[in-house]
Amino acid sequence: MAVVELGPERCDALLRFFAELPEGDLTFIKEEVTDPETVRSWAKDASPGGRWVSVDGDDVTGYAAVRPLPGWSDHVGELRLVVASSRRGSGLGRELAHRALVEAVASGLSKLVVEVVAEDGAALALFTDLGFTGEAVLRDHIRDRSGELRDLMVLAHHVSETWSGMDAVGIADELSAR
Repeated sequence: MAVVELGPERCDALLRFFAELPEGDLTFIKEEVTDPETVRSWAKDASPGGRWVSVDGDDVTGYAAVRPLPGWSDHVGELRLVVASSRRGSGLGRELAHRALVEAVASGLSKLVVEVVAEDGAALALFTDLGFTGEAVLRDHIRDRSGELRDLMVLAHHVSETWSGMDAVGIADELSAR
């Protein structure tokens, strides 16, 4: 298993990955990930941030992206993470999120945010371990595919405030090696 930057050669595999996600997972993805043009455009996007996939042979098993926000929030990146249900709990999400965090800091972003469904304890623990802290709880903010309203948590990683914590997860070493 390897984590690599998304390139055109991985787009078809990424489309298969998204097509195989459980219907409930698609509720919580902002972009139209089953649209081939959308996914192919990502491989051509040269903006700061980045997109990575975990690959196992010809299969994509996970996806991470950091999308810089525009305008007055251009110092902030939004992190997105999706892992195949069969690979959850294996550490793959942590590896992808770690890579995204390292690359985001290296690209000059000073704050990262991630949105997590409030009842997703595993995702909350993963991001908390990487130095993210709660910034907001948005009550009844998202509606799942069955119509149920759910709370959304916004977690943030303030690079300057969590630098000492970054040493603990190995990010400072990776940045120094660049």
